[in-house]
Amino acid sequence: MKEQHESAPVSVRDRAIKVNPGDNVATALVDLEPGKATIIGDNETVSINVSERIQAGHKIALYEIPKDSVVMKYGAVIGWSSQSIQVGEWVHLHNCRSGLDERSSSLDRQTGEPSDTPYE
Repeated sequence: MKEQHESAPVSVRDRAIKVNPGDNVATALVDLEPGKATIIGDNETVSINVSERIQAGHKIALYEIPKDSVVMKYGAVIGWSSQSIQVGEWVHLHNCRSGLDERSSSLDRQTGEPSDTPYE
């Protein structure tokens, strides 16, 4: 029988979570500001340098992701990088495209609105 240990509650301050050992991105648990952030999960805790503000729920690169490389989250391919992504950068519409939606890389990085279709 596996021994169980009680532990102190984990603070989510300046934290992001890596869900699967094969992931190259983590999800911000809180809004992250430039500076150090703690990545939890995958049976380890590591610290990386956040290069820009990343909103809670958004992805942060854990490793360098070269252009046209897979973006892995939950142990699954969720898209491909449309440009080189450095460790600590926000991974979103401006540098990642979905395999499910060809228009995803043309959406506004903040609002998600299409930028390839004029609306009047």
